[in-house]
Amino acid sequence: MKKIALLYMGGTFGCSGEPLSPMPAENFIPQLQRILPLHLNIECFVAPSIKDSSASTATDWLQLIQLIQNLQLKNYQHFVVIHGTDTLSYASATLARFLGQSAHVVLTGSQYPLLNVNGTNTREFTDAIDNLNFALDAVVTSAVGVYLAFHHQLIHAQTALKQHTTELDAFAGLNAKENLITHQQSYVVHERDIEKAHSFNCLSLMVQPIAIEQQIANLKNFQQHPPHVLILQGFGTGNLAVNDEFIATLHAIHAQGCAIVLTTQVPFGTINQHYAVSEWTQHANIIISDCLGHTDLYAKALKMYLQYDSVDQWHAHWHDSV
Repeated sequence: MKKIALLYMGGTFGCSGEPLSPMPAENFIPQLQRILPLHLNIECFVAPSIKDSSASTATDWLQLIQLIQNLQLKNYQHFVVIHGTDTLSYASATLARFLGQSAHVVLTGSQYPLLNVNGTNTREFTDAIDNLNFALDAVVTSAVGVYLAFHHQLIHAQTALKQHTTELDAFAGLNAKENLITHQQSYVVHERDIEKAHSFNCLSLMVQPIAIEQQIANLKNFQQHPPHVLILQGFGTGNLAVNDEFIATLHAIHAQGCAIVLTTQVPFGTINQHYAVSEWTQHANIIISDCLGHTDLYAKALKMYLQYDSVDQWHAHWHDSV
């Protein structure tokens, strides 16, 4: 029988009380074990970091990946991760970028807690049990790779997007049963990666329809203290109105060691180089996103940051299979 490692990372799934607050893992895990299917060989593990997922960062997900990779050395190849929904799409994309096709991994969560207010029994109405059972079934029946399981949808993790704040059907993305995507090469996480990730500074600027003079003024704010990567979310297929001063400002930011990546603020679809967007980007020291969504872009930027120390290396290796 396949061994399944069930990794608990907090979130609404494991909350109780009024208002909701996370239960200590040592109290929650025994309650979780009570509702697990008896016909499956499941062992529960507590993730290195348990917190409200709105506070999760790259270091938390890298520690989770490291735990999964350590368990792989103990012959575990099937993993289900319980995670909060706020950053579930970011967690999913990051695990997909770093684990690739090295294991069977399914992430899930819930819009309602598993347990009642007192934390003594299952809640009368909850999507937690349904989502967990769906994830457990998916992890043993799906091909190797990383997926998000939620409300009877199995989504390629790199494409996941939270589309609704409260509805049970909360996530969208490419259906894993109907679409094939190119999986990433796996990356073994070491302590030095986790330490370096503490300093990772990624900023996304969703461009608004304002005068180009104001766009330039906003960009100039980044010249003195730029992030490691500045993501520009353009319109449509990545279109932006630019002029010589706009491009010169991008050059100045790039000169400070900042990787500038152009993407689209449209949730689904990719950059299309047939439009005018392709003309100015060739002269602006800007990287064109080739990712499957915004969270996948975040995950790729993190991986590039850990692998390469200079922005010139980012440009040289961006389109490698990373």
